Amino acid sequence: MKLNELRDNEGATPSKKRVGRGIGSGKGKTGGRGVKGQKSRSGVAINGFEGGQMPLYRRLPKRGFNNIFAKSFATVSLGRVQAAIDAKKLDAKETVNAEALVKAGVLRRAKDGVRVLSDGELKAKLSFDVAGASKAAIEKIEKAGGSVKLPEQAAAE
Repeated sequence: MKLNELRDNEGATPSKKRVGRGIGSGKGKTGGRGVKGQKSRSGVAINGFEGGQMPLYRRLPKRGFNNIFAKSFATVSLGRVQAAIDAKKLDAKETVNAEALVKAGVLRRAKDGVRVLSDGELKAKLSFDVAGASKAAIEKIEKAGGSVKLPEQAAAE
């Protein structure tokens, strides 16, 4: 047997019922849709309609809350920053901030600010000016001889 000889068993795929093709077909005239009304017309999709009963999506209580003031931070790991320095995309002498990271190609966009996370190792002495940093990341940066400037620190000064 070859691939081009494969076929379904006889009668396995019945042909589609052609509706609205004359009275003798048994599905003529109204084509199985009954008489009149919205559902007899074409282009009808009444999603969620339950015949006048209050639909399920309206019977269930509303849940959740969407904070319109929430900030979305772009995250960057110390390992990615170190890799960018090793690849000579970031200058270790300059301040590492959102613009520098985007320019170096470490981030695609800064969103509402950059948050530094502690994944990976940091060897270079860097000064960060970012929106946020994890405690472990701050420890690693200061251990490498660098510094971190955060907005709440800037407001306190």
